[in-house]
Amino acid sequence: MDQSFLIKPMLDAQYPIIDYGKGIYLYDTEGKKYLDAASGAVTANIGHGVEEIIEAMHEQAKRISFVYRSQFTSEAAEKLARKIAENTTGDLNWCFFVNSGSEATETAMKIAIQYWQEKGIHTKTKVLSRWMSYHGITLGALSMSGHTGRRARFVPLLEDFPVIHPPYCYRCPYNREAPDCGYLCANELETVIRRIGAQQIAAFIAEPVIGAAGGAVTPPKDYYKVIKEICERNGILFIADEVMTGFGRTGTMLACEHWDVEPDIVALGKGMGAGYAPIAAALVSDKIMEPILVGSKTIMSGHTLSANPQSCAVSLAVLEYLEKNQIIQEVESKSKYLREKLERLKEQFTFIGDIRGKGLLIGLEFIKKDTDKKEPFPRELQATQKIVALAQDNGLLLYPAGAGMDGINGDAILLAPPLTITTVEMDELITLLSQTFKQFEEEEL
Repeated sequence: MDQSFLIKPMLDAQYPIIDYGKGIYLYDTEGKKYLDAASGAVTANIGHGVEEIIEAMHEQAKRISFVYRSQFTSEAAEKLARKIAENTTGDLNWCFFVNSGSEATETAMKIAIQYWQEKGIHTKTKVLSRWMSYHGITLGALSMSGHTGRRARFVPLLEDFPVIHPPYCYRCPYNREAPDCGYLCANELETVIRRIGAQQIAAFIAEPVIGAAGGAVTPPKDYYKVIKEICERNGILFIADEVMTGFGRTGTMLACEHWDVEPDIVALGKGMGAGYAPIAAALVSDKIMEPILVGSKTIMSGHTLSANPQSCAVSLAVLEYLEKNQIIQEVESKSKYLREKLERLKEQFTFIGDIRGKGLLIGLEFIKKDTDKKEPFPRELQATQKIVALAQDNGLLLYPAGAGMDGINGDAILLAPPLTITTVEMDELITLLSQTFKQFEEEEL
Protein backbone atom coordinates (compact mmCIF):
# COMPACT_ATOMS: atom_id res chain seq x y z
CA MET A 1 0.00 0.00 0.00
CA ASP A 2 0.94 3.66 -0.28
CA GLN A 3 1.71 5.54 2.92
CA SER A 4 -0.96 4.96 5.54
CA PHE A 5 -2.43 7.84 7.53
CA LEU A 6 -4.36 5.52 9.83
CA ILE A 7 -3.24 5.61 13.48
CA LYS A 8 -2.71 1.96 14.40
CA PRO A 9 -1.67 0.49 17.76
CA MET A 10 2.00 0.44 16.71
CA LEU A 11 2.74 3.16 14.19
CA ASP A 12 5.81 1.48 12.71
CA ALA A 13 4.28 -2.01 12.43
CA GLN A 14 2.99 -3.66 9.27
CA TYR A 15 -0.50 -5.09 9.75
CA PRO A 16 -2.13 -7.62 7.41
CA ILE A 17 -5.18 -6.27 5.61
CA ILE A 18 -8.27 -8.25 6.53
CA ASP A 19 -10.45 -9.40 3.66
CA TYR A 20 -13.32 -11.39 5.21
CA GLY A 21 -14.30 -13.72 8.03
CA LYS A 22 -16.36 -16.88 8.31
CA GLY A 23 -17.12 -18.77 11.50
CA ILE A 24 -14.05 -18.83 13.75
CA TYR A 25 -11.70 -17.93 10.86
CA LEU A 26 -10.41 -14.68 9.37
CA TYR A 27 -8.73 -14.30 5.97
CA ASP A 28 -6.40 -11.52 4.89
CA THR A 29 -5.97 -10.11 1.38
CA GLU A 30 -2.98 -12.40 0.82
CA GLY A 31 -5.22 -15.41 1.38
CA LYS A 32 -3.77 -16.33 4.77
CA LYS A 33 -6.17 -18.01 7.17
CA TYR A 34 -6.27 -17.24 10.91
CA LEU A 35 -8.06 -19.19 13.62
CA ASP A 36 -9.53 -16.47 15.84
CA ALA A 37 -8.85 -17.97 19.27
CA ALA A 38 -9.39 -14.57 20.92
CA SER A 39 -12.66 -13.53 19.24
CA GLY A 40 -10.76 -10.39 18.31
CA ALA A 41 -10.77 -8.66 21.70
CA VAL A 42 -13.05 -11.29 23.33
CA THR A 43 -15.86 -9.83 21.25
CA ALA A 44 -16.83 -12.03 18.27
CA ASN A 45 -18.84 -14.41 20.46
CA ILE A 46 -20.79 -16.06 17.64
CA GLY A 47 -18.07 -15.96 15.01
CA HIS A 48 -17.80 -14.04 11.76
CA GLY A 49 -20.11 -13.79 8.78
CA VAL A 50 -23.30 -15.13 10.42
CA GLU A 51 -26.06 -14.70 7.85
CA GLU A 52 -28.87 -14.09 10.37
CA ILE A 53 -27.01 -11.10 11.81
CA ILE A 54 -26.17 -9.71 8.38
CA GLU A 55 -29.85 -9.98 7.43
CA ALA A 56 -30.93 -8.18 10.62
CA MET A 57 -28.46 -5.38 9.83
CA HIS A 58 -29.85 -5.08 6.32
CA GLU A 59 -33.49 -5.03 7.44
CA GLN A 60 -32.88 -2.36 10.08
CA ALA A 61 -30.84 -0.23 7.66
CA LYS A 62 -33.80 -0.23 5.26
CA ARG A 63 -35.95 1.30 8.01
CA ILE A 64 -33.77 3.66 10.08
CA SER A 65 -30.15 3.54 11.19
CA PHE A 66 -30.03 6.60 13.44
CA VAL A 67 -32.31 8.63 15.66
CA TYR A 68 -31.34 10.86 18.56
CA ARG A 69 -32.49 9.42 21.90
CA SER A 70 -33.72 12.83 23.14
CA GLN A 71 -36.21 12.93 20.25
CA PHE A 72 -37.26 9.32 19.61
CA THR A 73 -37.08 5.78 20.84
CA SER A 74 -37.04 2.83 18.43
CA GLU A 75 -38.59 -0.60 18.20
CA ALA A 76 -35.14 -2.19 18.12
CA ALA A 77 -33.99 -0.46 21.32
CA GLU A 78 -37.24 -1.21 23.17
CA LYS A 79 -37.18 -4.90 22.20
CA LEU A 80 -33.51 -5.27 23.13
CA ALA A 81 -33.99 -3.70 26.57
CA ARG A 82 -36.93 -6.03 27.27
CA LYS A 83 -35.02 -9.08 26.00
CA ILE A 84 -32.03 -8.36 28.23
CA ALA A 85 -34.30 -7.81 31.25
CA GLU A 86 -35.94 -11.19 30.59
CA ASN A 87 -32.58 -12.94 30.33
CA THR A 88 -30.89 -11.57 33.44
CA THR A 89 -31.42 -12.50 37.06
CA GLY A 90 -33.07 -10.52 39.82
CA ASP A 91 -34.39 -7.01 39.20
CA LEU A 92 -31.78 -5.88 36.66
CA ASN A 93 -34.52 -4.53 34.43
CA TRP A 94 -33.30 -1.19 33.06
CA CYS A 95 -30.87 -0.63 30.17
CA PHE A 96 -28.88 2.48 29.28
CA PHE A 97 -27.39 1.76 25.85
CA VAL A 98 -24.02 3.24 24.90
CA ASN A 99 -21.32 2.43 22.34
CA SER A 100 -18.36 0.86 24.17
CA GLY A 101 -17.37 -0.88 27.37
CA SER A 102 -15.56 2.23 28.62
CA GLU A 103 -18.76 4.23 28.21
CA ALA A 104 -20.72 1.49 29.97
CA THR A 105 -18.52 1.47 33.08
CA GLU A 106 -18.45 5.28 33.20
CA THR A 107 -22.23 5.36 32.92
CA ALA A 108 -22.46 2.79 35.70
CA MET A 109 -20.22 4.98 37.86
CA LYS A 110 -22.35 8.08 37.17
CA ILE A 111 -25.59 6.24 37.92
CA ALA A 112 -24.17 4.97 41.23
CA ILE A 113 -23.21 8.50 42.30
CA GLN A 114 -26.54 9.93 41.11
CA TYR A 115 -28.45 7.25 43.04
CA TRP A 116 -27.07 8.59 46.32
CA GLN A 117 -27.63 12.20 45.26
CA GLU A 118 -31.28 11.43 44.51
CA LYS A 119 -31.54 10.03 48.05
CA GLY A 120 -30.14 13.30 49.41
CA ILE A 121 -26.61 12.01 50.07
CA HIS A 122 -24.01 14.09 48.22
CA THR A 123 -20.79 12.91 49.87
CA LYS A 124 -20.71 9.49 48.18
CA THR A 125 -18.59 10.19 45.10
CA LYS A 126 -15.84 7.54 45.15
CA VAL A 127 -16.00 4.21 43.30
CA LEU A 128 -13.50 1.76 44.77
CA SER A 129 -11.89 -1.01 42.72
CA ARG A 130 -9.07 -3.56 42.74
CA TRP A 131 -5.55 -3.52 41.47
CA MET A 132 -5.02 -5.81 38.45
CA SER A 133 -8.26 -4.65 36.85
CA TYR A 134 -9.30 -2.91 33.66
CA HIS A 135 -12.55 -1.00 33.26
CA GLY A 136 -11.83 1.10 30.16
CA ILE A 137 -9.61 3.74 28.59
CA THR A 138 -11.65 6.94 29.09
CA LEU A 139 -10.55 8.98 32.12
CA GLY A 140 -13.41 7.94 34.41
CA ALA A 141 -13.09 4.28 33.48
CA LEU A 142 -9.30 4.45 33.73
CA SER A 143 -9.60 5.99 37.21
CA MET A 144 -11.45 2.84 38.26
CA SER A 145 -8.86 0.60 36.56
CA GLY A 146 -5.99 -0.97 38.47
CA HIS A 147 -4.01 -1.51 35.27
CA THR A 148 -0.63 0.01 36.10
CA GLY A 149 0.67 0.19 32.54
CA ARG A 150 -2.43 1.86 31.10
CA ARG A 151 -2.68 4.35 33.99
CA ALA A 152 0.96 5.44 33.85
CA ARG A 153 0.76 8.32 31.33
CA PHE A 154 -2.33 9.87 32.88
CA VAL A 155 -1.87 9.47 36.63
CA PRO A 156 -2.16 13.24 37.39
CA LEU A 157 -5.63 13.22 35.77
CA LEU A 158 -6.92 10.08 37.50
CA GLU A 159 -8.65 9.31 40.78
CA ASP A 160 -7.03 6.82 43.17
CA PHE A 161 -9.90 4.33 43.03
CA PRO A 162 -7.95 0.97 42.96
CA VAL A 163 -7.42 0.04 46.62
CA ILE A 164 -7.39 -3.75 47.25
CA HIS A 165 -5.62 -6.86 46.02
CA PRO A 166 -7.31 -9.03 43.37
CA PRO A 167 -8.37 -12.62 44.20
CA TYR A 168 -5.17 -13.89 42.57
CA CYS A 169 -4.95 -17.33 44.16
CA TYR A 170 -2.00 -18.41 41.99
CA ARG A 171 0.06 -15.63 43.59
CA CYS A 172 -1.77 -15.02 46.86
CA PRO A 173 -0.27 -11.95 48.58
CA TYR A 174 -0.92 -13.65 51.93
CA ASN A 175 0.63 -16.99 50.88
CA ARG A 176 -2.58 -18.77 51.86
CA GLU A 177 -5.06 -21.06 50.09
CA ALA A 178 -8.82 -20.67 49.79
CA PRO A 179 -11.07 -21.24 51.61
CA ASP A 180 -8.75 -21.57 54.64
CA CYS A 181 -7.46 -18.06 53.90
CA GLY A 182 -10.68 -16.57 55.23
CA TYR A 183 -10.94 -14.57 52.00
CA LEU A 184 -8.44 -12.02 53.26
CA CYS A 185 -8.24 -10.27 49.88
CA ALA A 186 -12.01 -9.69 49.96
CA ASN A 187 -11.97 -8.56 53.59
CA GLU A 188 -9.39 -5.92 52.70
CA LEU A 189 -12.36 -3.98 51.36
CA GLU A 190 -13.80 -3.60 54.87
CA THR A 191 -10.50 -2.15 56.12
CA VAL A 192 -10.28 0.33 53.24
CA ILE A 193 -13.89 1.43 53.77
CA ARG A 194 -13.14 2.20 57.41
CA ARG A 195 -10.10 4.24 56.45
CA ILE A 196 -11.88 6.27 53.77
CA GLY A 197 -15.30 6.35 55.38
CA ALA A 198 -18.39 4.70 53.94
CA GLN A 199 -20.01 8.11 53.66
CA GLN A 200 -17.53 8.95 50.89
CA ILE A 201 -18.01 5.74 48.83
CA ALA A 202 -20.76 5.27 46.24
CA ALA A 203 -19.82 1.86 44.87
CA PHE A 204 -17.29 -0.91 44.42
CA ILE A 205 -16.63 -2.20 40.89
CA ALA A 206 -15.09 -5.54 39.87
CA GLU A 207 -14.77 -7.82 36.86
CA PRO A 208 -16.20 -11.25 37.84
CA VAL A 209 -13.28 -12.80 35.95
CA ILE A 210 -10.32 -10.47 35.50
CA GLY A 211 -9.61 -10.22 31.77
CA ALA A 212 -6.93 -8.13 30.06
CA ALA A 213 -5.25 -7.08 33.31
CA GLY A 214 -4.93 -10.56 34.80
CA GLY A 215 -5.32 -13.32 32.25
CA ALA A 216 -8.67 -14.73 33.47
CA VAL A 217 -7.97 -14.54 37.21
CA THR A 218 -10.97 -16.28 38.78
CA PRO A 219 -11.94 -15.94 42.45
CA PRO A 220 -12.65 -18.87 44.79
CA LYS A 221 -16.15 -19.98 45.70
CA ASP A 222 -17.37 -17.49 48.31
CA TYR A 223 -15.27 -14.46 47.36
CA TYR A 224 -18.12 -12.42 45.87
CA LYS A 225 -20.51 -13.30 48.68
CA VAL A 226 -18.00 -11.74 51.10
CA ILE A 227 -17.64 -8.68 48.82
CA LYS A 228 -21.41 -8.21 48.48
CA GLU A 229 -21.97 -8.59 52.24
CA ILE A 230 -19.33 -5.93 52.94
CA CYS A 231 -20.92 -3.59 50.41
CA GLU A 232 -24.42 -4.05 51.82
CA ARG A 233 -23.25 -3.68 55.42
CA ASN A 234 -21.62 -0.36 54.59
CA GLY A 235 -24.27 1.07 52.25
CA ILE A 236 -22.13 0.73 49.11
CA LEU A 237 -23.39 -0.40 45.68
CA PHE A 238 -21.80 -3.31 43.83
CA ILE A 239 -21.08 -2.78 40.12
CA ALA A 240 -20.16 -5.85 38.06
CA ASP A 241 -18.04 -5.07 35.00
CA GLU A 242 -19.30 -7.81 32.67
CA VAL A 243 -18.10 -6.11 29.48
CA MET A 244 -15.91 -9.13 28.74
CA THR A 245 -17.78 -11.85 30.61
CA GLY A 246 -21.42 -11.04 29.79
CA PHE A 247 -23.66 -12.46 27.06
CA GLY A 248 -22.60 -16.06 27.63
CA ARG A 249 -18.80 -15.95 27.57
CA THR A 250 -18.48 -17.92 30.83
CA GLY A 251 -21.45 -20.23 30.24
CA THR A 252 -24.14 -18.07 31.86
CA MET A 253 -25.77 -14.84 30.70
CA LEU A 254 -23.87 -12.97 33.42
CA ALA A 255 -20.75 -14.41 35.02
CA CYS A 256 -21.96 -13.28 38.48
CA GLU A 257 -24.47 -16.11 38.32
CA HIS A 258 -21.62 -18.57 39.00
CA TRP A 259 -21.25 -17.07 42.49
CA ASP A 260 -24.99 -16.50 43.18
CA VAL A 261 -24.46 -12.76 43.60
CA GLU A 262 -26.73 -10.08 42.16
CA PRO A 263 -25.04 -6.74 41.38
CA ASP A 264 -26.83 -3.42 41.70
CA ILE A 265 -25.51 -2.27 38.31
CA VAL A 266 -23.85 -4.22 35.48
CA ALA A 267 -21.71 -2.97 32.61
CA LEU A 268 -22.12 -4.96 29.37
CA GLY A 269 -20.32 -4.69 26.03
CA LYS A 270 -18.17 -6.71 23.59
CA GLY A 271 -20.37 -9.81 23.11
CA MET A 272 -23.52 -7.66 23.05
CA GLY A 273 -22.88 -6.78 19.42
CA ALA A 274 -20.49 -9.72 18.87
CA GLY A 275 -18.36 -7.42 16.71
CA TYR A 276 -21.12 -6.73 14.18
CA ALA A 277 -21.91 -3.27 15.56
CA PRO A 278 -20.62 -1.08 18.41
CA ILE A 279 -22.92 -1.34 21.41
CA ALA A 280 -22.66 -1.61 25.18
CA ALA A 281 -24.93 -0.97 28.15
CA ALA A 282 -25.28 -0.13 31.79
CA LEU A 283 -27.86 -2.53 33.22
CA VAL A 284 -29.55 -1.06 36.30
CA SER A 285 -31.67 -2.68 39.00
CA ASP A 286 -35.14 -1.51 40.06
CA LYS A 287 -33.70 -0.57 43.46
CA ILE A 288 -31.27 1.91 41.88
CA MET A 289 -33.84 3.34 39.49
CA GLU A 290 -36.52 3.91 42.15
CA PRO A 291 -35.25 7.22 43.67
CA ILE A 292 -34.39 8.54 40.19
CA LEU A 293 -37.88 7.75 38.87
CA VAL A 294 -39.49 9.70 41.71
CA GLY A 295 -36.80 12.38 41.70
CA SER A 296 -35.12 14.03 38.71
CA LYS A 297 -36.54 11.43 36.29
CA THR A 298 -33.39 11.59 34.14
CA ILE A 299 -29.93 10.04 34.22
CA MET A 300 -27.17 12.54 33.60
CA SER A 301 -25.29 10.70 30.87
CA GLY A 302 -25.66 10.06 27.16
CA HIS A 303 -23.97 10.04 23.78
CA THR A 304 -25.02 10.97 20.26
CA LEU A 305 -25.27 7.32 19.25
CA SER A 306 -26.74 5.97 22.51
CA ALA A 307 -29.53 3.45 21.83
CA ASN A 308 -28.68 3.57 18.13
CA PRO A 309 -31.38 1.51 16.38
CA GLN A 310 -28.92 -0.10 13.95
CA SER A 311 -26.71 -1.35 16.77
CA CYS A 312 -29.70 -2.37 18.90
CA ALA A 313 -31.14 -4.45 16.05
CA VAL A 314 -27.80 -6.22 15.72
CA SER A 315 -27.57 -6.94 19.46
CA LEU A 316 -31.14 -8.26 19.50
CA ALA A 317 -30.30 -10.57 16.59
CA VAL A 318 -27.18 -11.78 18.43
CA LEU A 319 -29.18 -12.58 21.57
CA GLU A 320 -31.85 -14.38 19.54
CA TYR A 321 -29.14 -16.36 17.71
CA LEU A 322 -27.63 -17.42 21.05
CA GLU A 323 -31.05 -18.56 22.26
CA LYS A 324 -32.15 -20.29 19.06
CA ASN A 325 -28.97 -22.35 18.81
CA GLN A 326 -28.60 -22.95 22.58
CA ILE A 327 -25.03 -21.72 22.36
CA ILE A 328 -24.62 -20.61 25.97
CA GLN A 329 -25.79 -24.03 27.22
CA GLU A 330 -22.89 -25.69 25.38
CA VAL A 331 -20.12 -23.43 26.71
CA GLU A 332 -19.39 -25.48 29.83
CA SER A 333 -18.85 -28.76 27.94
CA LYS A 334 -16.66 -27.01 25.38
CA SER A 335 -14.67 -25.40 28.19
CA LYS A 336 -14.12 -28.77 29.84
CA TYR A 337 -12.87 -30.28 26.57
CA LEU A 338 -10.51 -27.39 25.88
CA ARG A 339 -9.20 -27.29 29.46
CA GLU A 340 -8.38 -31.01 29.34
CA LYS A 341 -6.36 -30.46 26.17
CA LEU A 342 -4.57 -27.49 27.72
CA GLU A 343 -3.66 -29.49 30.84
CA ARG A 344 -1.89 -31.97 28.57
CA LEU A 345 0.04 -29.11 27.02
CA LYS A 346 1.01 -27.97 30.50
CA GLU A 347 2.62 -31.36 31.12
CA GLN A 348 4.61 -30.94 27.92
CA PHE A 349 5.58 -27.28 28.28
CA THR A 350 6.69 -26.53 31.83
CA PHE A 351 6.71 -22.76 31.23
CA ILE A 352 2.90 -22.92 31.47
CA GLY A 353 2.49 -22.07 35.14
CA ASP A 354 -1.27 -21.76 35.54
CA ILE A 355 -4.46 -22.44 33.59
CA ARG A 356 -7.54 -20.63 34.88
CA GLY A 357 -10.81 -19.01 33.91
CA LYS A 358 -14.51 -19.69 33.45
CA GLY A 359 -16.27 -21.10 30.40
CA LEU A 360 -14.55 -20.00 27.20
CA LEU A 361 -12.55 -17.26 28.90
CA ILE A 362 -9.36 -19.15 29.72
CA GLY A 363 -6.05 -17.71 30.85
CA LEU A 364 -2.57 -19.21 30.62
CA GLU A 365 0.17 -17.66 32.76
CA PHE A 366 3.79 -18.29 31.77
CA ILE A 367 6.75 -18.71 34.11
CA LYS A 368 10.34 -19.87 34.06
CA LYS A 369 10.67 -23.65 34.10
CA ASP A 370 11.10 -23.78 37.89
CA THR A 371 7.39 -24.11 38.57
CA ASP A 372 7.79 -24.32 42.37
CA LYS A 373 8.99 -20.72 42.55
CA LYS A 374 6.53 -19.43 39.93
CA GLU A 375 9.24 -17.03 38.83
CA PRO A 376 8.14 -14.85 35.90
CA PHE A 377 10.18 -14.37 32.77
CA PRO A 378 12.43 -11.29 32.78
CA ARG A 379 10.56 -8.27 31.43
CA GLU A 380 13.11 -7.74 28.65
CA LEU A 381 12.25 -11.14 27.13
CA GLN A 382 8.73 -9.89 26.29
CA ALA A 383 7.46 -13.46 26.41
CA THR A 384 3.78 -12.63 25.90
CA GLN A 385 4.46 -10.47 22.86
CA LYS A 386 6.71 -13.14 21.32
CA ILE A 387 4.19 -15.93 21.86
CA VAL A 388 1.37 -13.82 20.39
CA ALA A 389 3.54 -12.90 17.37
CA LEU A 390 4.64 -16.50 16.76
CA ALA A 391 1.03 -17.66 16.99
CA GLN A 392 -0.13 -15.09 14.46
CA ASP A 393 2.61 -16.22 12.06
CA ASN A 394 1.20 -19.73 12.50
CA GLY A 395 -2.34 -18.53 11.76
CA LEU A 396 -3.55 -18.43 15.37
CA LEU A 397 -4.83 -15.25 17.05
CA LEU A 398 -4.28 -14.94 20.82
CA TYR A 399 -5.08 -12.10 23.25
CA PRO A 400 -2.20 -10.75 25.40
CA ALA A 401 -2.91 -10.23 29.09
CA GLY A 402 -1.21 -8.90 32.19
CA ALA A 403 0.07 -11.05 35.03
CA GLY A 404 2.34 -10.88 38.09
CA MET A 405 1.55 -9.29 41.44
CA ASP A 406 2.36 -5.80 40.15
CA GLY A 407 0.47 -6.39 36.90
CA ILE A 408 3.66 -5.65 34.94
CA ASN A 409 6.26 -8.33 35.64
CA GLY A 410 4.35 -11.32 34.39
CA ASP A 411 3.17 -12.93 31.16
CA ALA A 412 -0.19 -14.37 30.18
CA ILE A 413 -2.58 -14.87 27.29
CA LEU A 414 -6.32 -15.28 26.98
CA LEU A 415 -7.96 -18.02 24.94
CA ALA A 416 -11.49 -16.87 24.13
CA PRO A 417 -12.64 -18.37 20.83
CA PRO A 418 -16.15 -17.79 19.49
CA LEU A 419 -18.68 -19.70 21.58
CA THR A 420 -19.67 -21.53 18.40
CA ILE A 421 -16.30 -23.32 18.11
CA THR A 422 -16.58 -27.06 17.40
CA THR A 423 -14.58 -29.99 18.80
CA VAL A 424 -12.67 -30.33 15.53
CA GLU A 425 -11.84 -26.63 15.59
CA MET A 426 -10.69 -26.86 19.23
CA ASP A 427 -8.35 -29.68 18.20
CA GLU A 428 -6.95 -27.42 15.48
CA LEU A 429 -6.52 -24.61 18.01
CA ILE A 430 -4.52 -26.90 20.31
CA THR A 431 -2.35 -28.11 17.41
CA LEU A 432 -1.48 -24.53 16.42
CA LEU A 433 -0.89 -23.57 20.05
CA SER A 434 1.44 -26.54 20.58
CA GLN A 435 3.35 -25.60 17.43
CA THR A 436 3.72 -22.05 18.74
CA PHE A 437 4.92 -23.18 22.17
CA LYS A 438 7.51 -25.49 20.59
CA GLN A 439 8.90 -22.60 18.56
CA PHE A 440 8.99 -20.34 21.61
CA GLU A 441 10.77 -23.02 23.61
CA GLU A 442 13.37 -23.60 20.87
CA GLU A 443 14.01 -19.94 20.11
CA GLU A 444 13.88 -18.35 23.57
CA LEU A 445 14.48 -20.89 26.35
